Amino acid sequence: MRLSTILILMACNVVWALNVVVSKLVVTDLDVPPLFYALARSLVAVVFLFPLLLRIPQKLVQVLLVGLAIGGGSFALFFMGLKTATPSAAGIVNLSSAPMTVLFAILFLGEKIKWKRALGIVLTLVGVGIAMGSPSAMGSIVGLLLVFAAAVIGALGSVFFKRLEIGALEMQAWAGLASAIVLVPASLATETGQIGSILAAPWEFAAALFFAGVIVSIGAHTAYYKILQDEDANLVVPLTLLTPLLTIAMGATITGDEIGWPMIIGSLLAMVGVAIIVLRPSATMFKPTILRPRL
Repeated sequence: MRLSTILILMACNVVWALNVVVSKLVVTDLDVPPLFYALARSLVAVVFLFPLLLRIPQKLVQVLLVGLAIGGGSFALFFMGLKTATPSAAGIVNLSSAPMTVLFAILFLGEKIKWKRALGIVLTLVGVGIAMGSPSAMGSIVGLLLVFAAAVIGALGSVFFKRLEIGALEMQAWAGLASAIVLVPASLATETGQIGSILAAPWEFAAALFFAGVIVSIGAHTAYYKILQDEDANLVVPLTLLTPLLTIAMGATITGDEIGWPMIIGSLLAMVGVAIIVLRPSATMFKPTILRPRL
């Protein structure tokens, strides 16, 4: 792998980790309603990727449902969780998407696993459980459960994405549209103060939205999948495990997250488990889908 490729991949890790912290600041410091923020991010994808919506894909209903799961649906739950959860704890819990993807692949795609991948699943879930039960995270258990639910729904969407014949960037466009269709009424029915939160800090909100919608969703994800086309997935995918480490570091320095030994031990166990999962062969799932950067 060339040095330039490694540097781009490292930049993607930084962007994904920083996005967790930025999202936390948006839904707490700027007090933007989480469903509305997920809606706004989805609309950015629709605007920038609109030409990809001009061709109707096969199995449109399935595409919309999967798009909602891997897009605004999981993002909405993640942002709701960040109202109370710290970025560092949320980043660790989000690792549970890898074992959940494998478990769903077993259920729906007939995936067969051996003891090493089973061990990876157990280590990851135990590590996530330790992190969720740590003293520094106990005060935000409801938020972390929402983050876990976001990981589960995203994992389910990733498995059914495997059954669709559609490109990753095209799926992002349809995911944005499906998410907007659902989140517009959901936000209007359950949230208040959407416009007021924007008017209170318009430039900060616009900057965060541009960062999340363009730099992260379109820029970093596109670069990641382009690298995967040119490089061995065994080299690329494990490097994305730097994202939770960077999230912990940024959470501690930017938002002042409390990082105790239980959270550190839990995160290390979870990352070892995920590493085992993604390095073992899979008959039904493309490795980058198992550890898909969802942030």
